[in-house]
Amino acid sequence: MTIAYICILLAALLPYVWTVIAKTSAPKFDNRDPRRWLARQDNPRVQRANNAQLNAFEAFAPFAAGVLMAQLAGVDPQRTTWLAIAFVALRLLHGVFYLTGTHRARSLVWFAGLGCVIALMVQAALRIA
Repeated sequence: MTIAYICILLAALLPYVWTVIAKTSAPKFDNRDPRRWLARQDNPRVQRANNAQLNAFEAFAPFAAGVLMAQLAGVDPQRTTWLAIAFVALRLLHGVFYLTGTHRARSLVWFAGLGCVIALMVQAALRIA
């Protein structure tokens, strides 16, 4: 289960990878007013990195909840670990596809990541029932 918890940490840190890319992909980043600076950017890479950041934040809570639900319900730790690893790998790919503008692949890995979260939660629910 330790690896699944490490995956929660990695998923929590992943949005910041995309944040750094967004803020370093255009000149003259203004840390005094980063949101307004970002709103003025027309560089597609900056916009895509910011979108990847926002999406990674949105995906984090359900994933963390799914891992913790599975652990508390007594789901097989190996299954939980593999689903957690798959989720983090898929979310990393999601960000890469976001940055490169590969929209179809991005959507596919997004759905696959969601599948991991659903699998964690459903297994927890079935184990409790």
